[in-house]
Order: sequence, then structure tokens, then C-alpha cells
Amino acid sequence: MDINEFAERILLNLPYLPNDQQIELIAALARFCSPAMPSDSVFLLNGYAGTGKTSLTGALVRALREADVPVVLLAPTGRAAKVFGKFSRYPASTIHRRIYRGTEGGLMNYNATVADNTLTGAVFIVDEASMIGNGGMDESGRRSLLEDLIHYVYSGEGCRMILLGDTAQLPPVGCEQSPAMNVDTLKSFGLRVTRAVMTRVVRQADSSGILYNATWLRKAMLHDPLPQPRIRIAPFPDISRVTGEELEDEISDAYNNEGMTETLLVTRSNKRATQFNLAVRTNILYREEELCRDELLLVAKNNYLWSARVKGLDFVANGDTAIVDAIYGTEDKYGFRFADVNLRLPDRELAFDCKILLDTLVSDTAALEPERYNALYMAALNDPDLFTPATPMRTRMRILRSDPYVNALQVKYGYAVTCHKAQGGQWKRVFVDVGYIPPEAYRTLDFYRWLYTAVTRATERITFVNPGRELDPEADGGV
Repeated sequence: MDINEFAERILLNLPYLPNDQQIELIAALARFCSPAMPSDSVFLLNGYAGTGKTSLTGALVRALREADVPVVLLAPTGRAAKVFGKFSRYPASTIHRRIYRGTEGGLMNYNATVADNTLTGAVFIVDEASMIGNGGMDESGRRSLLEDLIHYVYSGEGCRMILLGDTAQLPPVGCEQSPAMNVDTLKSFGLRVTRAVMTRVVRQADSSGILYNATWLRKAMLHDPLPQPRIRIAPFPDISRVTGEELEDEISDAYNNEGMTETLLVTRSNKRATQFNLAVRTNILYREEELCRDELLLVAKNNYLWSARVKGLDFVANGDTAIVDAIYGTEDKYGFRFADVNLRLPDRELAFDCKILLDTLVSDTAALEPERYNALYMAALNDPDLFTPATPMRTRMRILRSDPYVNALQVKYGYAVTCHKAQGGQWKRVFVDVGYIPPEAYRTLDFYRWLYTAVTRATERITFVNPGRELDPEADGGV
């Protein structure tokens, strides 16, 4: 199949008639995927919200499969991988699980090595590439995830990679920009870079307040100095504002109309997320116990242990939402609190028994702090009920890879989350907490990216909570 035939196959798989920009992009992707392209090439696609990147990627995946070209879909987080797979109608996995040896069982082995890429002529497509950081295996940055990904992909014969991302979104934690979306960074690895930017929206901005505001924010980011950020609410039916006093009724209505798993409150910090979560449980759900049946939880860290016996579930993903269907009991051990529960993943309609760590439910950190996790691990490593003094250290560590306490699922309440935790996912109804933001923070690129990322989490309706007059001039009767 020549380049023109392959481009036509992509076009036939699109669910709509493409615009001129998309036609040019399809031609470029067809050239990139052809055997004539040098094997040290990478395609960098920066696609803004509403430009049709998801639909076009799905068409490309189907065209590659029809042409019998091996295709691998990857994403940096579990939730992003599942969203990517859903829209592409083809399985996707996390980068970690695909490229590293030693991710089986419970614990990630930080001494793991990059696996061998045994594919030939495969096209690797990585979504949400703007989330890929320079150090990805642990908090100390002992590995460069981007470097290992490149090493893995290009160790395969004739393999190449397409990186999809949105540079207007938040970069990885601790980074000022997204390394995987930077041309110079990719060239520093010896790659030939082809770059394309999708800027023309497919849907009409005048009918979607979500798209209008996302487009305005993205364009404003290009100005130096940055202008005063603005959100526009009227006349869009999918945008609204509420005060703190109105928030409880609005969230309650959203739970009744869209459902709890399709409603999310996005805020700026883990501390504020905890405050909102506790308020929702107390004032809307009227729950007094620490954990209840039908509790909505958010998985705080990838886990590979509890899915091992569940058909169709390769891992429980960081960012997954889960509902508690049953609580079997709670216990204290190693100075931590645990619960044995049955969890249901509503997006997969799968359920499984597991042990969860209760200490993370209301913590002000994204997951269990490294020093606390180390304390848990060391307590289990020296547990006299598990090991004799003569048990070799290597044997102890191997056994702990499947220990239910060391590998307890880390969860938080899932009613409100930080923007970083929401990144890569989408919900029908999203509330965005924009209250009490210091005025000096408005004209910073960090805030712009935070707000843009929050806005683009919603698919049907977004509500801004407590917007001040600086952000929303029409609030409180302003003009």
C-alpha cells in the first residue's frame, strides 16, 4: 500500500469530513508511517481542545490495523490509557507496564530494566505525552521515563513513535514545560522530529462555552505579557457560576441527573480536595462513618496485585474511580489502618476483593508519602510473623511483592480532586474551584495551564465555583 492509498484509508475511517488542516495532517501522518521514513523519526502532534485529535487518532489506528501494521497505544497514567483505549477502540496500556521488566505483581521494582521491544515495523502512539516527565520511576527521579520510552521503542527494528499532547495543559509536576513535547529535547536523543500543530476547531466555539473558554485561554497563553485571564459564561448553556452557598445544591442535582461517577469537583491542592471531600460526605451524602457502602473512591497509585485474578483487568490505575460494594472488616497493622472491601470499577463494570489503605483517604498528599511507605515496607520486611531471622533478604523482598498490606490499594475520597489527578480523564459535569486565588497568581502561565486543563475535563457542562470579579467581571452584578 502506497502513501496515497494509506492516507485515503485514514480519511475513510474518519467519522466526519475533515477540514484543510486535518487533510494536511493526514498526509503527513501517512508519510511518517510509510516504510520509507527513517527509523529514527518521531512525530510530535500538538492538538488543542476541540480540534479533532481524538477522532483523527482513532482513524489512524484503524487504518494501521487494516494495513497489518503493528500498533501500540500508550499513555503515562492508567486513567489516560483507559480513556485513550476507549476512544481509539483498541487496547492501551501505561508506559511503565509496557516498557519495564519487573512491573508484575504488586510493587514496582525500582531496579527494573527496560524490556526488549520485539516488534518489527510497529507504530507506537503515546497519548497525553505532555504529562511525561524527566523522572518517572520514583520521587527521587532515579529514571528518565522519556529516555527509557525512547530507548524501548527504537530498539525494535523499524519502529517509530507518535507523541500526542497539548502544550497548553499542565506540564509534569516539577517541570516548567513538557519535555516530551519539546523539539529540542527530542532532538537531543538523536531523533528526527516531524512536528504538527492542530489549532482549527472542529466544533463551533459559538455553541460551546467549554470550547470557547478553552480556546480563549490557549490563545491568551501566546501573549507576552499575559493578559488578565477571563472566563465567559453568558450566553453559553453549558457554562455557569455558583457561590459557595449554592454549591451543595448544585452538586446534589448533578449527582441526581448525571450520576456520581460523571460528576467531579476540580480544585488546586490536595488540602482543598480533602476539605471538599469531607464537606460532600457530611453535607450532601450525610455520612458519618469513615468508609461506607457506595463510597466513591479515587485510586491514588497504580496497583498490579489485586487485578491478577480478575479477567479483563490487567491493573488498577492511578486515577481510576471505584465504588465500594461491600466492607468485610477493618484492622490496624504496622501502624497503619486497612480495610478489606469489594470494589467495583464503574467504567469497566468489573468488581474484585482487595485490601485498601485507609490512611490515604484524607491525606494532604497525592498518595502515601515516600517516608511513610518506606516505614510500612520496612515493618513488613522485619515482621517476625512472616520471616525468621535466617530468611535471606532477597527472599523477603520477593515475598513482599505479593504481600496484601505492602500492596494495599491506596485510595482517596473521589468527589473532589486536584487538576493533576484529573488530567487525562473526562466527566460530563465538572465544577472548578476558582475561589480565593491570590491576584498575583492570575497572570502566570501556571494558572493559565491549570485553568485550561480544568476546563477541558468537562464534556457536557462546567460550573465555576466562587469566581471573583477579576476572573469573571459579570460576577456579583459586575459589568
